[in-house]
Amino acid sequence: MQKKKAIRTLTSKWTKTLALLKSNKLCSHVPETRLFNKSSVLSLLKKYQMVYVKPVNGSFGQGVIRVDQQHTTTGRKYRYQHGTTSRSFDNYDAMYSSLSKSKLKRSYLVQKGIHLIKYNNRVFDIRIMVQKNRERKWEASGYIGRVAHPKKIVTNFHNSGKPLPLETLLERFVQGEQKQKYISDLKRLGYQIAVHLNKHYPGFREVGVDIGVDKELKPWILEVNTAPDPFIFNQLKDKRMFNQVIHYARVNGRFRKK
Repeated sequence: MQKKKAIRTLTSKWTKTLALLKSNKLCSHVPETRLFNKSSVLSLLKKYQMVYVKPVNGSFGQGVIRVDQQHTTTGRKYRYQHGTTSRSFDNYDAMYSSLSKSKLKRSYLVQKGIHLIKYNNRVFDIRIMVQKNRERKWEASGYIGRVAHPKKIVTNFHNSGKPLPLETLLERFVQGEQKQKYISDLKRLGYQIAVHLNKHYPGFREVGVDIGVDKELKPWILEVNTAPDPFIFNQLKDKRMFNQVIHYARVNGRFRKK
């Protein structure tokens, strides 16, 4: 059997999605995803009423657009939001034409929209950091919540998102020992994702898993980053997690001390 070539990073969201779908454990946590075209957007809108379109290759939430289908007394209405700009349309063709011009000039995906739980009426998602430790074993080394700007749809710190302790964000939904168990389950999910992807693409040493939680508290895999930024953890007042994450990043050959 030919040995797989080791790679350190993988940028294609489509490639990573296809790899995750090969896992019986993980596939139920992957939102339905298709390559972007006129029929795929319409099909998923009919099925879910809300979708996200995002660049196949991209970071920091740049170019991500939310699209909604709404039923009114006069028929269907369509709306999309890109950054802080929102546009509404009376028919799908007009919406799709405008959407195609608004998006970045590159390949896109369309993905089932997840109605995320909120903190102070702002959506948030979760970053789980998974890194190889000194023994070259995968370890879930950090977790943090990312709250979206009130007028934006993405949670990324580089796109005006606000990092906060996950315990704070989950307080309304789970308490006490149940909260710690829930966080442990999220870390386990991140660990399973890293191990699975590493089997298909050897060479990864760090993975940042972005998880969205719906109103039934089911976790969904929104994105997997194979070159995750550890410095978001420095936004936490308690620096223990950041110190651990940056230590493992250096163990894995990043951010060498000068």
